[in-house]
Amino acid sequence: MNEQKILLVDDEEELRRSTAQALELSGFSVETFSNADHVLELIGYSFPGVVVTDIRMPGMDGMTLMQKIRELDTEVPVILVTGHGDVQLAVKAMREGAYDFIEKPFTPQMLAGVIRRAMERRSLVLENRLLKAVAGKRDDLEARLPGRTQIMVDLRYRIRAIGASDADTLVVGDTGAGKEVVARALHDISSRASRPFVAINCAALPANLIESELFGHEAGAFPGAVRPRYGKFEHGRGGTILLDEIGSMPFDLQAKFLRVLQERTISRLGSNETVPLDVRFIATSKVDLEAEVAGGRFRADLLYRLNVATLHVPSLSQRRADVPLLFMQLVREAAARYGKDEMAVPPDVISDIAQRDWPGNVRELRNAADRFVLGLDGGARLAEAAGLAERVAEFERGVIASALVAHGGSLKPVYESLGISRKTLYEKMQKYGLDKKLLASEMRREF
Repeated sequence: MNEQKILLVDDEEELRRSTAQALELSGFSVETFSNADHVLELIGYSFPGVVVTDIRMPGMDGMTLMQKIRELDTEVPVILVTGHGDVQLAVKAMREGAYDFIEKPFTPQMLAGVIRRAMERRSLVLENRLLKAVAGKRDDLEARLPGRTQIMVDLRYRIRAIGASDADTLVVGDTGAGKEVVARALHDISSRASRPFVAINCAALPANLIESELFGHEAGAFPGAVRPRYGKFEHGRGGTILLDEIGSMPFDLQAKFLRVLQERTISRLGSNETVPLDVRFIATSKVDLEAEVAGGRFRADLLYRLNVATLHVPSLSQRRADVPLLFMQLVREAAARYGKDEMAVPPDVISDIAQRDWPGNVRELRNAADRFVLGLDGGARLAEAAGLAERVAEFERGVIASALVAHGGSLKPVYESLGISRKTLYEKMQKYGLDKKLLASEMRREF
């Protein structure tokens, strides 16, 4: 691993020596220390490695060492080695910035896997510092997550920084804010982009089949299991697993998932064989998981293992200045999707859009853009036209559009109910850009 280095701190000589040998056999460069006294001399803003330290040591303990390292550079990964009785202490340390913790006894493979992910994260941090990446540069990411407010510029910067790593990530935000868009972007700019992106809605998994859905099963594992089946975790090998709304995951399943996160292996139902799992986990949540932990509904150790990196997706109320820009982009996308010519958005419509509250966030704003393009209702016409002719035309267009929707796009009952000829209906549909197939499709989508 060239310049990358592990600083291994443990006062137990035999354990320190055997761990170092195992890590060197895995291809790492290791420097060992019996205490923390001289470790800080090697830590700096450009330190290209990871610190692995026991928690319980004479003199400066692992917790104190971690705090002092964070004073030098908050982004140096510190992995804590803990005995069984110190797990709660380790969880507390992760709240305070530890990268991860590993409980004794551990296998060299388990420790090497955690270190490898930490190394990748550190390499990315240093690369971004070296390149001094310019946040907000126009690219595919800005097209997916448009916005000129500082909160969106910062979000795109963090996605670029985290996305190229293998760091497990927690994406937090309100309903409709774009959490899944962020998760997909993280996958697409990573080295796993060509591998599967498996989205799992934790709230929609059937309770009686949830383990089978995630872990898979062998034939005969339960009544009805007539043949072996891959689970979603195994299906995503080499790629990214999105756990949408992880706060809805049943509490008893959280312990099993915690083991998957820690060991990167699974066992299918009905089998004692373990299957290696090379995946990156991204989880989303609309609820405050800290509050869920406090309420006893979510495991603290799962939260702090999963939360290697956190991205907060802002609501539209937090970036009101972006709403007009975003609406115009959504209108362009809707016009392309429905085969329409690009449509200009009147200034009074933009003004009305900017002043509205959007509790459904981007999802609600997208629906409004679709309605504007299709001319379906008041949501599409958010301000009155200036003159009498425009008002009459707008009213006529709305009547015809509503009739088309009411009759499922069938033209005969439309022109008969409106008292006009078939030819007149065709001419007015052409004049107002109304397409019966698109309107019927919109009606089905709504109902």
